[in-house]
Amino acid sequence: MKFFPSITTGNNSNWREKIKEADFLRLEEVAIFPTFLDKIERKSFYDLIERSSIKRIPLVHLREDMTIEELDFLVDKYETKVFNTHSSREFNIENQWIVKYGKMIYIENTHSSPLDSDEIKKYAGICLDFSHLENFRILDTERYEKEREILANLKIGCNHIAAIKPEFSSNNFKKELKRDSHYLEDLSELDYLKKYPVSYFSNYCAMELANKLEEQINAIKYIESFMKERDSFINKIVE
Repeated sequence: MKFFPSITTGNNSNWREKIKEADFLRLEEVAIFPTFLDKIERKSFYDLIERSSIKRIPLVHLREDMTIEELDFLVDKYETKVFNTHSSREFNIENQWIVKYGKMIYIENTHSSPLDSDEIKKYAGICLDFSHLENFRILDTERYEKEREILANLKIGCNHIAAIKPEFSSNNFKKELKRDSHYLEDLSELDYLKKYPVSYFSNYCAMELANKLEEQINAIKYIESFMKERDSFINKIVE
């Protein structure tokens, strides 16, 4: 498994500053979430990346107005290996994406759309967002069990990792209670990951956080440390 800091573009994430920070830290590899940027803004986004130290973008969260030429650009210039998207029940999925990159596109488990095996089978597999799954475990046991069943039978090709808060907050979209968050305040908000099997983790685990990249890197080190401890414990049992 491998973890990547990410440049997100939500309301609480200053993507321009994050690209500057990536350059300052001399980062060559990041995941990107350009989902809040329209076509003109994405042009500025890519222009800034091109002038930075970033050379590889292994994971990209797709947005429904992205053209096939845009996907070509990311694969050819930044060696993108996996794309993720929401279900077609949430927004239109371009047929051109499927024809050319269907084997690289993974469907994410989101609040709005439960995983659907038939839909996922048209693509490469599942993009497992751990914080969404944990939120279901806490608040919707029936959905959690159904999604666990699907996860057991289909490929998990990439992941999103965010925080789980100790207290509930309101979902801005549906005014529902939730515990997952895209802002990490304490490393302990990642401890929930310890309960999930290693098989749920892929080689493309992207930190979906609005935090500064340096804070994301520290979070990755924290996750890697307890994953190593778990591996060591399992090895001792086997021996």
